[in-house]
Amino acid sequence: MNKLFKLLLTISITFALGICNIARAEVAVIINSGNSATISDDDIKRIFLGKMKSFPDGSKVLPVNLKNSSDVRKAFDKKALGKSASQIKAYWSKLVFSGKGNLPKEAADDSEAIRLVAENPAVIAYIDASNVTASVKVIRKF
Repeated sequence: MNKLFKLLLTISITFALGICNIARAEVAVIINSGNSATISDDDIKRIFLGKMKSFPDGSKVLPVNLKNSSDVRKAFDKKALGKSASQIKAYWSKLVFSGKGNLPKEAADDSEAIRLVAENPAVIAYIDASNVTASVKVIRKF
């Protein structure tokens, strides 16, 4: 019984710390430094949900997500999209299965997301705000 209690306590603490890390993570939405687009919170949400295919100026937009296991992605999903990771997964599964959408490209980590944004003015991504470099422009923090 004592071992079971310790295991449950350890799991509870680990889960609670994970939730705290997600809530604390400051997420920076980034675009190419040469991109002059002005993007609202609603635009960001629509872009990452596949409902908006271009920047407000009409130029093509290519959203890039971080991998599913990323705490930054979980924070972005919650803060910017207002959905949990499982809700986002179900949303995209439905779109892809029905042929009405394609999953956004995924970056393995913040450095890959930064590289993709720096190389292509059409790319929009998000990263941990503490990892922002001068090669990209931050348009919003969550």
